[in-house]
Amino acid sequence: MSLNETEIAELRAELQKAIVQCSERCLYQAAKWAAELLNSIPELPSSNANATPVVVLINADPDEAALEAQEISKYLLAKSFFDCREYDRCAAVFLPDSVLTGILATNDLTSGGPSSGKGKAKATADSNGAALPIISQKSLFLALYAKIMSGEKKKDEDTEMVMGPQDNGVIINKQLLSVSRFLEKWFQGHLNEEGEYPESQGWLEYGMVFAKQKNETQAMKWFIESVHRAPMNWGCWLEMTSLISRIEEFNEVVTQLPQNIMSFMFQLHAHLELYQTGEGLQASLQGLLEIFPTSSFLLTCNALLAYHSKDFVNAEQCFSHLLALHPHRLDALDHYSNILHVMAYRPKLAFLAHLCSSIDKFRPESCVVIGNYYSLLSMHEKAVQYFRRALTLDRSCLSAWTLMGHEYVELKNTHAAIESYRRAVDINRKDYRAWYGLGQTYEVLEMHSYALWYYKKAAGLRPWDNKMWMAVGSCLQKMGRDRDGIKALKRALLADYNSAGSAGESGQPQLDPEILLQIANMYERLGEDEEAKGYMEMCVAQEDGGALGGDGTNLGESMAVHSQSADDSDDEDQGANEGTGVTAATSKARMWLAKFAMREGEHQTAYRLATELCQDGVEVEEAKALIREARSHMDEVKTWPPG
Repeated sequence: MSLNETEIAELRAELQKAIVQCSERCLYQAAKWAAELLNSIPELPSSNANATPVVVLINADPDEAALEAQEISKYLLAKSFFDCREYDRCAAVFLPDSVLTGILATNDLTSGGPSSGKGKAKATADSNGAALPIISQKSLFLALYAKIMSGEKKKDEDTEMVMGPQDNGVIINKQLLSVSRFLEKWFQGHLNEEGEYPESQGWLEYGMVFAKQKNETQAMKWFIESVHRAPMNWGCWLEMTSLISRIEEFNEVVTQLPQNIMSFMFQLHAHLELYQTGEGLQASLQGLLEIFPTSSFLLTCNALLAYHSKDFVNAEQCFSHLLALHPHRLDALDHYSNILHVMAYRPKLAFLAHLCSSIDKFRPESCVVIGNYYSLLSMHEKAVQYFRRALTLDRSCLSAWTLMGHEYVELKNTHAAIESYRRAVDINRKDYRAWYGLGQTYEVLEMHSYALWYYKKAAGLRPWDNKMWMAVGSCLQKMGRDRDGIKALKRALLADYNSAGSAGESGQPQLDPEILLQIANMYERLGEDEEAKGYMEMCVAQEDGGALGGDGTNLGESMAVHSQSADDSDDEDQGANEGTGVTAATSKARMWLAKFAMREGEHQTAYRLATELCQDGVEVEEAKALIREARSHMDEVKTWPPG
């Protein structure tokens, strides 16, 4: 993807405009995101000569511009109150409680839809004669947003201690109802005969009210309307992403979006939130990086793409590069700490924890990083303390809820673990780690029906993650549903094979011996010994890197396709696969095959397998007994051949 100089200049101007507009409305995170993106565009030699910096924006609507000029002093006062976090004072500048109460009191009396008409006159009164204040949309947004923030602040104040006896997680924002009624009245007053709002500039649609009230259908409708009118507001795109839980919902939403670079970034971000990976996504990301080569947001997306693909080495390198470019940026470093924790890179995680603490120890991300460090040291109580601190700072910190659940599992506190995972799911239904954690916890409690339901939710979110299907299969096995368990574990094998086959130079196609052993054992319980034998042979074959081993059957048509492609690969690649070596699973499979060979009268095969077991150093005594028995039979046959 490439843009010419004129397009880059237009993009730079739009981003400058977005920064000012978001800052004027106190949408600080959206303004920061746009500013970072703006500064990641490389400077062109001719750009300085034609630069026209944006400091003050004049509204294109003359009526709105006149209102903004008239109320500039009040607006500056209100914004200063908001900046000082005096939200009620900010809202009262334009919407005093007495005025707001009087307007909203008539809302319940409104029975029908708005009468036809349009224009500013319609904005001053509704069908019951209740006057609406005549203020600009910018000031109105600031006042209503201050009301929402005031409600959030009081909500946090009324909330009990994290995971305390009274912390039920159901405290609501009491300002949402009044804000939603006011917005409804305002939009009714600006509705034209065609059912549209021609005077709206897109910011009031981004009210977040319906989203916070869990009315997701209405929220998505207004967010889509908002991005059509104010496309550079990244906060609105983020809210839309949080409402999408399945790829089908995403595909439906995409058809209704404007076609611009913000929509392109939204699609990239939404795919990552839905754990979608693939070459197409990587190509889209690289195209955007050509325009914004140092964008912290896009570099983070690049690292997360590798993380979701389980390419931890590449993900760690991407985050390390990002940290070198932006050493004081704490955003998304909790994901980096997760990667370092999985890879057991204790020195790097210690450095990251120290860095975060020195920058801002009271940021939720810093607390999560430090908590992960203590978790790696197996200091689980200390880790829980820091995850609690992160949640005290931000109750919506998803990483902290999920990771705290993991720590409670380690501490054998299953009740607290379940509650932590449930809170994570309430915040983000796409968090497969929380669903998987719930399944694990219920499995520990031997409540396999509950565990199976949660494992299936996790597998639905990560259909190509073999770990999810292994959990489903193992749970079905414990419930005595061997036939269904075999299907789930074959799905895990297919996912594992597909993932390894696409690993390129980092890894050759390889199957998990543990999964093969479990499938074989379930076939044995079903009395299908030949099927069990085939999978036992495949399990042993993984020691030398044989992807299928044995006769290579019983994996279904999909596996056959992958097998054929693997057989057609270069000899060099085949030789590069060193296999798993001797593992507990392959040794158990070899023992089973040796005993099976004895039962079938194949004494030489049993002797060879038992000898290999002695060399492996696994179950040596039992293997020696098999050797003696096999040798005895072979000697007997040699001495008294059948006549």
